[in-house]
Amino acid sequence: MFEIVHPPESVYNLIRKEEVHTQKPPRYISKYRPTVVLEKKSTKAAMRTMGPAKVEVPSPDKYLKKHSKEPILTEKTQCSKESRHTCTVRKPAVPARTDNPPMGIHTKRDFIKTATAVPMKPQPTCVDTSKGHKQLLEKSGLLPKYIKKQHYGEVPEYLQQRNEEERRAQEEYDNFVKEQREQGAMKHLSDEERQAVLEGLKKNWDKLHHEYQGLSLVTDTMSKKFHKERLEVAMKQLENDITLFERFKTVYIPNN
Repeated sequence: MFEIVHPPESVYNLIRKEEVHTQKPPRYISKYRPTVVLEKKSTKAAMRTMGPAKVEVPSPDKYLKKHSKEPILTEKTQCSKESRHTCTVRKPAVPARTDNPPMGIHTKRDFIKTATAVPMKPQPTCVDTSKGHKQLLEKSGLLPKYIKKQHYGEVPEYLQQRNEEERRAQEEYDNFVKEQREQGAMKHLSDEERQAVLEGLKKNWDKLHHEYQGLSLVTDTMSKKFHKERLEVAMKQLENDITLFERFKTVYIPNN
């Protein structure tokens, strides 16, 4: 329902309006309030005081006397004075010259022996930091301890096995080549022929390399891309052939 508002000089403002009393809801009170109040009384309220603390007032008879806080020494008795001059426990007799000295007691003679003995050699150490951190040289890994091993200098077993396999494969290849030569199916290239073939392979590689260097940097078409790949494959094959001819001095080719 909307309230009609009249101007201040309106006649309707003289009519007495009824007062509308709004009833407020009851104030919210937590159900844990008694527990909180009890806890506060048991902890904080118990330690709260008003004014100086109530302590026991000292009696007038117990006033502070002179020298009452100084430490009290024990009184010297007659027995303690006499104990300086008399001893009830007798000292042990002086040992004879033939008696062995007890173990663990250092005498003057033992000190002379240790002083004249050969000094111990210091253990070699290694300083590995600028702040002086050091460690034993034997454990630092700088000493060649491996040369003292039992099998030092011997060829490992896996290398011996690999060498044996290579030797066997070379023997089988030599036997195969010998059989083919006996049958007349293979021909041995001389050094001049092998060198001529090697020179021809290198010239072909130079031609392909010169053509490869002249290619465009941008391969924007499929033909350029395929042409570049064909040149790379051909150059790689020539490099393998050149390496093969330079590695093996003896070359056999079929008679066909």
